[in-house]
Amino acid sequence: MVSTEYERRIAARFATFDQDGNGYIDREDFNAAAKALLAEFAVTARSDKGQALYAGAEAFWQGMAGIADRDGDQRITREEFVTGAVKRLRDNPDRFAEIARPFLHAALAVADPDSDGHATLTDTVRVLRVFHVPADIARATATALDTDGDGRIGEAEVIPAFARYFTVPE
Repeated sequence: MVSTEYERRIAARFATFDQDGNGYIDREDFNAAAKALLAEFAVTARSDKGQALYAGAEAFWQGMAGIADRDGDQRITREEFVTGAVKRLRDNPDRFAEIARPFLHAALAVADPDSDGHATLTDTVRVLRVFHVPADIARATATALDTDGDGRIGEAEVIPAFARYFTVPE
């Protein structure tokens, strides 16, 4: 893959985290993502699902900051993201999955209409849209995540796919 394609893909991944578009990733971006997801599914922040999502967002932020925040300013710049997070996590995608797991588990629970451990394709698209994924890509992604074709997406499908998406080969 040519360097410009790699850079484009990394920029898209960075934008997924930079919820407010201010050019860096910080704790507020993770909290904003949790807040937006709760609002989309009309789940209150004080509910068990809401509390789990905020706790997952904090754990995810701490894991990302530990890997990528090289100067310790509690912000991850695009450069830190590329040189820290992406390169380190590309070498160890399982580590990324473990960092993301609490948040993804809680996000799946928020999007799970009947608490059976699976979200529908429609609800998965809603989650992706909350994270600023364009509608056509969100639909295609949700369909691809449904590896067994049952119309439901569970944690076993989401975690590895999430790690693959963010551990971009150069």
